[in-house]
Amino acid sequence: MPSKPRTPGARLRAAIKTERPLQVVGTINAYCALLAERAGFRAIYLSGAGVANASHGVPDLGITSLNDVCEDIRRITAATDLPLLVDADTGWGGAFMIARTVREMTRAGAAGCHLEDQVQAKRCGHRPGKKLVGASEMCDRIKSAVDARTDDSFVVMARTDAHAIEGLAKSIDRALAYADAGADMIFAEALTTVAEYRAFTGALGKVPVLANLTEFGKTPLFTLAELRSAGVALALYPLGAFRAMSRAVEDVYSAIRKKGTQASVVDRMQTRAQLYDVLGYEEYERRLDRLQAGKGRGRAR
Repeated sequence: MPSKPRTPGARLRAAIKTERPLQVVGTINAYCALLAERAGFRAIYLSGAGVANASHGVPDLGITSLNDVCEDIRRITAATDLPLLVDADTGWGGAFMIARTVREMTRAGAAGCHLEDQVQAKRCGHRPGKKLVGASEMCDRIKSAVDARTDDSFVVMARTDAHAIEGLAKSIDRALAYADAGADMIFAEALTTVAEYRAFTGALGKVPVLANLTEFGKTPLFTLAELRSAGVALALYPLGAFRAMSRAVEDVYSAIRKKGTQASVVDRMQTRAQLYDVLGYEEYERRLDRLQAGKGRGRAR
């Protein structure tokens, strides 16, 4: 039986070879990562918007820091061995800061990260008003990230937001330049048709291309079969679970406030038994019982 790849980056690369397109699901916290693992996913994702929205209650406008993101990385990677791809925004600075970003994310347990070609005051990829840096500046970001790797398997992915601003042809030109600069994979943001993905994958050849299937954005919710037909290597679902969780929280809070009881929404909740099963709660209790029994025998002697 073949051994499991040792590093997170190696596990992510292996997963891409095993499943096409590789479904990468967003996990907003460690518990969601456990649920994703139980559901059978081979890779997970930490969204920059998710860190900003869920962990800090602020919009995704470059407000959170590297340290904020690394704290969530550490919590998630401590809970699961699934390889975690991380949103690194623009890298939080120049060459030396981007190098630090890669080293700190690697140390925190990430399998890889993606850097984008927006200006430092970035915006959500599916919002208007985005502004790009020049392709040469983005290539410098990629070179800084690749050069800083302490693990050659750590994935450096280049995200381009150029499609919405410069059109398909120029966004492909940027992607080709980013791959030449050393990017392992390409994140083609906010494409609108399967044909556009096919154009990307055709131009990039063996360089894996990611499709971001975020809800309520510019990209339709394409099926795996559609993406597979276009040669897409990774299908990302960054915040679907978080959006569903947030709607459920609103419903529960509203019911308690309006009705004075949660009885009408209990049937929509995960039970205590289900929670304990995910966490392995009973095994923790058995270990605690064994430890306490051992201490008791020691005192008796």
